[in-house]
Amino acid sequence: MYLADITCFVHSSLYFTVFYMSNPNTTTNIPFLFPFSVVLLDTTAVLGELGWKTFPLNGWDAITEMDEHNHPIHTYQVCNVMEPNQNNWLRTNWISRDAAQKIYVEMKFTLRDCNSIPWVVGTCKETFNLYYMESDESHGLKFKPNQYTKIDTIAADESFTQMDLGDRILKLNTEVREVGPINKKGFYLAFQDIGACIALVSVRVYYKKCPFTVRNLAVFPDTIPRVDSSSLVEVRGSCVKSAEERDTPKLYCGADGDWLVPLGRCICSVGYEELEGSCHGKKTKSSLMILYER
Repeated sequence: MYLADITCFVHSSLYFTVFYMSNPNTTTNIPFLFPFSVVLLDTTAVLGELGWKTFPLNGWDAITEMDEHNHPIHTYQVCNVMEPNQNNWLRTNWISRDAAQKIYVEMKFTLRDCNSIPWVVGTCKETFNLYYMESDESHGLKFKPNQYTKIDTIAADESFTQMDLGDRILKLNTEVREVGPINKKGFYLAFQDIGACIALVSVRVYYKKCPFTVRNLAVFPDTIPRVDSSSLVEVRGSCVKSAEERDTPKLYCGADGDWLVPLGRCICSVGYEELEGSCHGKKTKSSLMILYER
């Protein structure tokens, strides 16, 4: 299968995300308006086999290669373009939704240009379908496609040809889809191939939240946005130690995990002064210093 040839250099597509978390037991300011993503699944971080299910067994192939840092690269590939009426399914393992109400699915993949494959007129496709199913528990090996809900048809912005493959040019596509509301404890994702020549390089599933932050001497906890992107979550802050409310401190959590519209504030109590987002006792002169000044 031609797709096996691309795995030796597909590691160039891998990405690394660094998250910054504040210690909630401190009042240290963290970057304001900085959205935070909680990753539920990242195939690039899985060390062992993914163990996803394929239906039928001769559809998607699991290919694992090692990159130059000895990290595994898990891909699923299918290229049954010579035969009509393809219906190949790839299903993830059960994914816990954690606190998510809406999830995001990021897919990185390569797709072959049908025009560059001879003798496949009418049987080759250049799209695949993404589905999901909510579930309170794992279904094991059981799989019924009619229980899955279609999220979208996924098309490539760039497809590659045999010439690109020979020149070792990787045209990697990235597509993100959102799903919600998610009401059950978890869900499955499923990828349906209908006759494309495709390599699914990585899948990342995550949800967004507004992170713990300190603003105007008030502490605001991690907050999950609403599913409705036009609706904000109002959050009331708590004054830091040795501070008191002047006006009720509020922030609004937006759908993308951004803190918006700061209102109100806390002020340091009498005898304290603000320093780097917290209140510290004012330094007073000692009795010895007062006698010396006399």
